[in-house]
Amino acid sequence: MRARSGVVTRRKRKKLRKFCKGFWGQKKNVWRRMKESYMRAGNYAFMHRKDRKREMRRLWITRINAAARQHGLTYSQLMFALRKANVAIDRKQLAKLAFSDPDAFSRIVETAKSQIG
Repeated sequence: MRARSGVVTRRKRKKLRKFCKGFWGQKKNVWRRMKESYMRAGNYAFMHRKDRKREMRRLWITRINAAARQHGLTYSQLMFALRKANVAIDRKQLAKLAFSDPDAFSRIVETAKSQIG
């Protein structure tokens, strides 16, 4: 008697069907279309995880720039001065300070301004 893979195949297809639930048209119930849509969904998920990191960095830079301009500096001037002053704070934390604690951000800006001249 030959070994058959019915249980394994059914388990695999059941898992894929669960993932594709809610997809439109044949993508939710035709095996070949399910596989295609699953692969495409995975590719988009991978790409957009990378994009989300890019978008967050852009948001942080925008927030830092807006806060820096209130103190008479541009984003690039501020970052250059911070590097010169050996202030090691990343953009995420700097944006968080600019947004939630303006006093602390203004102290950092003053430290940076002392390096400019």
